[in-house]
Amino acid sequence: MAQVTVQVNGRPYVVGCEDGQEPHLIELASLFDRQVRLVGQDMGQLGDTRLFLMGALLLADELADAKARVETLQAELRERDKAETRAVSALEKAAQKIEKLAAE
Repeated sequence: MAQVTVQVNGRPYVVGCEDGQEPHLIELASLFDRQVRLVGQDMGQLGDTRLFLMGALLLADELADAKARVETLQAELRERDKAETRAVSALEKAAQKIEKLAAE
């Protein structure tokens, strides 16, 4: 297991991760650090625990919004797929009728 030292709100934290995941963990910590710093700018220095909690809640809110958007898009795609299937079926039936008329 690898260990990475990340900086959050100007303080170092040693975090373990799977080998090869170090760059990803560093990027995630950077994202969290930016969020914590924004909270600190908006609300003042509340202490690391409260800053971390507020930062985590704001990121969780963004994640929930993103998941909702993904679900909406997936539902739209399912509806488009159904419409496409109906259109293909109608075209196939029309083609069969045309072939039948042409054969007569």
